[in-house]
Amino acid sequence: MTSIRRDVLTLPVAGLGPVNPLPPLCPPGGTHRVDERDRAGLPRDMARQIAYEPLRSLLPERLRDGYGRDRTPRGVEAIVLENDRLRATVLPGFGGRLVSLLHKPSDRELLYRNPVLQPADFALNGAWFSGGVEWNIGATGHSTLACAPLHAARVTAPDGTDMLRLWEWERLRDLPFQVDLWLPEGSDFLYVGVRVRNPHERAAPLYWWSNTAVPEKRRILAPAEEAWHFGYERRLRRVPVPAYDGVDRTYPPRSTYPADYFYEVPDGQRRWIAALDGAGQGLVQTSTDLLRGRKLFVWGSGTGGRRWQQWLTEPGTGGYCEIQAGLARTQLEHVRLDAQSEVAWLEAYGPLAADAPAVHGDDWAAARAAVEDRLERALPRREVEAAHGRWLTAADTEPGEVLATGSGWGALEVLRAGHKLPGTPFDRSTLGDAQQPWLRLLESGSFPEPRRAGPPGATLVAPHWRDMLETAPAQPLTEYHLGVAQWHAGDLAQAVRSWERGLALAPSRWPLLRCLAVADQESGHRERAADRYLEAFDDLCQERRDDGESWTAATAALGREAIGALLAARRTADARSVWQRLRPATRARGRFRLIEARLLLAEGDRDAARAVFDAGFEVADLREGAEAIGELWSRITDEPLPERYDFRMRPPDAGSAG
Repeated sequence: MTSIRRDVLTLPVAGLGPVNPLPPLCPPGGTHRVDERDRAGLPRDMARQIAYEPLRSLLPERLRDGYGRDRTPRGVEAIVLENDRLRATVLPGFGGRLVSLLHKPSDRELLYRNPVLQPADFALNGAWFSGGVEWNIGATGHSTLACAPLHAARVTAPDGTDMLRLWEWERLRDLPFQVDLWLPEGSDFLYVGVRVRNPHERAAPLYWWSNTAVPEKRRILAPAEEAWHFGYERRLRRVPVPAYDGVDRTYPPRSTYPADYFYEVPDGQRRWIAALDGAGQGLVQTSTDLLRGRKLFVWGSGTGGRRWQQWLTEPGTGGYCEIQAGLARTQLEHVRLDAQSEVAWLEAYGPLAADAPAVHGDDWAAARAAVEDRLERALPRREVEAAHGRWLTAADTEPGEVLATGSGWGALEVLRAGHKLPGTPFDRSTLGDAQQPWLRLLESGSFPEPRRAGPPGATLVAPHWRDMLETAPAQPLTEYHLGVAQWHAGDLAQAVRSWERGLALAPSRWPLLRCLAVADQESGHRERAADRYLEAFDDLCQERRDDGESWTAATAALGREAIGALLAARRTADARSVWQRLRPATRARGRFRLIEARLLLAEGDRDAARAVFDAGFEVADLREGAEAIGELWSRITDEPLPERYDFRMRPPDAGSAG
């Protein structure tokens, strides 16, 4: 019989640190955008979905950039599902990540299992870690829930055994979702049922990709003869599978640079993707047809890709690639989820052994056929469809024993709108401190002013919350949150007016001044932005009460932005004054060592800037695809970029990626 139990994994962990308290007003940066030159040649449905509601703001989420690179052994709460064939380990506190899938008869780990938990800046809102299977919902990129807790509970599966349910409220698109995992008795396959619901009276853009990390010394097979290649130079083009430019790209190490290969799986073809080793053994993932997309992500053999692989784990760990499954052809697309509707599908993960000479032969059609034949024998397509139908009868089953608790944001939305979401209860008991001011607004019509000074809490920006803020008494903190919500809605002029009204009466001026500084930057008023940033930082330094986590995070975040704005306005002396008032521990962080080198170069001290590099630093929150380190190095010296600083993910002649 299947069992579910709590467990604790002890592994080296770099703590997440505090959330960045500054609302992310600027559009999310990133590399996942299609070059305009390629749009005209795309299939009509793909072009339409690429243009449909791309993410323009991270609000109401906040950035998670408070982590470092120091790892210490720590116990991490886990949930283990087990039958006589498989053992699956899930981390409910980290996005419900499936970190291990062990095939017990062969004692083989089917996934790439990262031996450390090291956050890196790959999620839409920052912190993310590699390994296992992650559930990506929201918008193009890694989910904001990658390092966030999910609700988890025991549920009765369709066959009467125990099933693990994970659920949360995804806040970028305001959509509740659930992920059900169960192991039928005697099964070599883990079943995963996924449902996303839109309880609103408006359609919503939907994005989903299940990303599976596997060892990279595999051949990746999928039922396709073509793929859409997308690299960090932002070009999307159709290429043949398995080989183009004389290289068989189904072997991940043979690519030079990191890249995505979105397979063009024909209509009517069974959906699957497999990663098999030299003996023809490994993992296969398959699903019902709704999950149409399949993808391979490779790091490549170049210096930058290898550096990233080292960065995400520890020395001596083998490299990995990702095999993925999604709702659209590519991850650049979003699909429409109609009002008052839902979508659901079933995935299955398990071991596969196929004839090695066929799998690794030159005949691509024969290689695919060998895998598909073995998959059909191991898990017939009709059985996946039947299991999906059985699971749907249990999707509304109310959870039993609670195994983990997520956020209170879903409970707040259910209280506001009275949503009926059988199977995924968002109970009032899950409301926490972050939700309390908004609960007060909902119940009394006024937003409470803080009892003591401190960085403002998160802002809710959906239209219904914005409407409530607009009718609430115009207190300074209310005006601050209203301005953030208006900014998110695209009403920039009204946002500025709200912040200016709040500023006139605010006892705490720096949050409003910082918002106005961002508005000045976005409108091209560089000098005024610099003035306001400097005033905001001065006010924060006078107001901060202690060296606690929230004040230190606010000082570091505002100082970083202020120095950047002041250097852009060529005000190096003012930038230096901000630098000197940062806490010593903040200045010692890798991100701020890079800022120091930039400041020294702006002051004309090239040797001192070079000395910062020579002394060594690590920018823990270096953004995926960012090239700031290499660009600054090239301004200091003509020497080749040292390998320790080389995170470049594209050819050197491909233009700037920021």
